[in-house]
Amino acid sequence: MNKKRPVNLDLMTVRFPITAITSILHRISGVILFFCIPILLYFLSCSLSDQISYDAISAVFESFPIKLLNFLILSALIYHFVAGIRHLIMDVGIGETKMGGKLGAKVMLFMSILLIVILGVWLWVL
Repeated sequence: MNKKRPVNLDLMTVRFPITAITSILHRISGVILFFCIPILLYFLSCSLSDQISYDAISAVFESFPIKLLNFLILSALIYHFVAGIRHLIMDVGIGETKMGGKLGAKVMLFMSILLIVILGVWLWVL
């Protein structure tokens, strides 16, 4: 038996590399989108049925909690989209090294945060 293996692996004390963090967030954003996009498509379908439904759904989407939920869903979509582009770039052989993976993860996080801030300004200020 190998005695050099860790005895207590406390995941809260393990420091994940940035590539692992971005991978986990990509999976979480995918799960969020899997459950939320059908609901949004249902609202879209209802809003396209007639004017009364459109006015009702439009009023619901102006409330603060729904606007916040909409912002979170769109943020997940932006993050998932940008991370997907990063994976496509890696599929053609760019950024496959350890250093390239870290740089790609940092650029992807920066672009995601930038686009999410722009989304926030568009939703809340404009």
